Amino acid sequence: MPAPLEARFALSALPKRLRPRATVYVLDPARGYVLERKGTNGQSCLVKRMEWQAADYRNDLFAPICFDEAGTTHQMRVILDAAALRARGIGPELTREQIWEGFFSGDYTAPDRPGIAYMTAPVTRTYSSPDPGADSPVVTVSAPRVLYYAPNVPAGRGNDRACPPGAPYPYVLDAGPHGYFVQRLGAQESARIVADEASLLADLCAYRRELCLPAAPHSRDQGRSHEY
Repeated sequence: MPAPLEARFALSALPKRLRPRATVYVLDPARGYVLERKGTNGQSCLVKRMEWQAADYRNDLFAPICFDEAGTTHQMRVILDAAALRARGIGPELTREQIWEGFFSGDYTAPDRPGIAYMTAPVTRTYSSPDPGADSPVVTVSAPRVLYYAPNVPAGRGNDRACPPGAPYPYVLDAGPHGYFVQRLGAQESARIVADEASLLADLCAYRRELCLPAAPHSRDQGRSHEY
């Protein structure tokens, strides 16, 4: 993805008032994430291009997310490390093994204070299940949401189901040291985000058909590749 478009996409995960002074990372497939812009407000943004837990390298995942200072130090570090391993040619299963080893050894730890990650972009393309696997469908959706850090809260505590797809109520995602309570935004606020970001959505759709926001069923594609 061209760096200017990727930076806009990453920043769309933040409320507009926080974007001008946020830090932005973009993906260099040969190196991993690289600093595109140094910010000053403690917010750091990127577009997640893989889910290391799935042990499946795809080239069609796009999930903009922005972290505060606590999340940048903890959650974002894992995202950066996983991307760097992929860029070095480390396979998906070994990448997952090395990241888990980082948690078991204490190299990766839970955030040291409460915090928030924003995922309020107008479009996301990712696994349909909060517990992704190699066979989980990938979908293109508009689902703006806010993630509250909830380290080591068991799945199911925020709702009566462990994996509630599209639930309107808070639920636990990525249960463990880097777990979250997820709260989706309301329908009216979500629709306003889509309308406000019409220009970005048009540019993303022109760049890659998988990023075209569908009007009906979610856009699905096989998209697995070791190139991204």
